[in-house]
Amino acid sequence: MEEFVKKYKSELLENVLPFWEKYSIDKEFGGYFTCLERDGSVFDTDKFMWLQGRQIWTMSTMYDKVQAKEEWKSIGEHGARFILDHGRDANGDWYFALDRTGKPLVQPYNIFSDCFATMGLASLYKITNKDEYAQVAVDTFNRILERQVNPKGKYNKAYPGTRNLKGFSLPMILSNLSLELEHIVGTQTVEKLIDEIIHEVMEVFYQPESGLIMESVHLDGSFSDTFEGRLVNPGHIIEAMWFMMDLANRRGDAKLMDKCIQIAIRALEYGWDQEFGGILYFKDILNRPPQQLEWDQKLWWVHLEALVCMAKGYAYTGNEQCKAWFEKLDAYTFSKFSDPVYGEWYGYLNRQGQPLLTLKGGKWKGCFHVPRALYKIYEALESKVPAII
Repeated sequence: MEEFVKKYKSELLENVLPFWEKYSIDKEFGGYFTCLERDGSVFDTDKFMWLQGRQIWTMSTMYDKVQAKEEWKSIGEHGARFILDHGRDANGDWYFALDRTGKPLVQPYNIFSDCFATMGLASLYKITNKDEYAQVAVDTFNRILERQVNPKGKYNKAYPGTRNLKGFSLPMILSNLSLELEHIVGTQTVEKLIDEIIHEVMEVFYQPESGLIMESVHLDGSFSDTFEGRLVNPGHIIEAMWFMMDLANRRGDAKLMDKCIQIAIRALEYGWDQEFGGILYFKDILNRPPQQLEWDQKLWWVHLEALVCMAKGYAYTGNEQCKAWFEKLDAYTFSKFSDPVYGEWYGYLNRQGQPLLTLKGGKWKGCFHVPRALYKIYEALESKVPAII
């Protein structure tokens, strides 16, 4: 796999990170531009808190794990100053969007702004030892735990008591976030949270009948025959499984590792477009028309997280199915998403694999999935991780 290590490391250092270093820094008002066209030109100046936190994490992690490049640390602190000055309401909850100067545009309805703010600041604390970053990260993390039963709070549009469903996204992200914060919240807190998260992900949201994980279930974990309850997001399942693989490896749990690999491969087989290749964005478990009109699009993060998952599955266990899927995904993904002319990756393809939009960043895509995945993939493939089974 040596050729893949070189390929992914080169893509990270020569094609992706330079794009964000060159085009995303708002030197006048602070923070980062994320709405970038193919050539890096800014097409909108609004700033989305979850993408600001993600870029802080990316730059800090690149400094910590890849190379102690002072420019990366400086970019991380540049973003942190902006979000600390402007990003929270009076309760300490993080707004979803600000204008370029830092004035609030969208209320803190989306708890993922909080998740990535704490993740970014915790990573930045690791390389700077500045107490302010750690304190805000811990305070935010505690607020996330307080809000996890009803993440949107007063901004929840659902009428109370009529259809009580819970979503997969938050326990999924907490499985990764808890590890990111271990150096500041402590191992005891993390281990307790891991127990709860593994149960939620692998038992409550997992449906043995289909072998898949649902996006929404009733509070008791049972199936809901509704738009929300029938929804399958293969990318979410696969991303969650590499989070779970890391937990299985941490605990030396061969049974959990095997289950993760089985679910991930099942999700790949289920989500793979047999006609045009690539992974479909959404499917309805009962083959009814999905609510999401973008169901057949091919998204950057879905394919990158699948590559990470298969690379880790192969590195941890030597599973040949993981290796075969990795090679299949690599052939599709690099040929469709990577832009060797201007740098970075396209985010959105149509079902046939052609770019729907030429943007490299926007409201939902920023400096996160591409660099994180490229790093995680080559790290996994060049590692000498002993098999646990």
